[in-house]
Amino acid sequence: MRLFKMLPLLALIVLLASGCAKKVQEDEDGSYAASGTATEDAYDSSYADTGIIEDEVKDSAYDADAYADTQKQVELERIHFAFDKYDLDTNSRQILQNNALYMEQNPYTSIILEGHCDERGSDEYNLALGERRARAAAQYLINLGVESSRIRTISYGEEKPLNPASNEAAWKLNRRAEFKPQQ
Repeated sequence: MRLFKMLPLLALIVLLASGCAKKVQEDEDGSYAASGTATEDAYDSSYADTGIIEDEVKDSAYDADAYADTQKQVELERIHFAFDKYDLDTNSRQILQNNALYMEQNPYTSIILEGHCDERGSDEYNLALGERRARAAAQYLINLGVESSRIRTISYGEEKPLNPASNEAAWKLNRRAEFKPQQ
């Protein structure tokens, strides 16, 4: 007898719950999107018909270019060093600040920080100098708040030049630290 009294109440609950469910539809690109209830869709379209939403956008102080600038994805940039040095100059520090911003925007990305040298000097010396360059850049990033567990350093010495020529312009280009993102 109690079951018969509860049946209309259960039917009402099921009816109300089904009215609030979202419909999932497959888009043309194969992805799925949930649409709101019929009441929400009617509400949205009623405002769209009046032009209120369009007028609010037109009247707002929205600057599309400024918004786009804030949404630009920062990319990792290499830094360069003076001959036989691993000190960070002002330009390198600015680039490292941008690289730290990239790391902040990509919290699940780790990097391999590669130290490189020009061809002058012995292989052993250049490997050690490349390691000092990579570590100097890594330490600066860590000081800026990047977790040390997200940075791995390696030295290639003179083994991977950007420019294989033997002149000052090529050597200047080859004295660098590279930043390779890893997922």
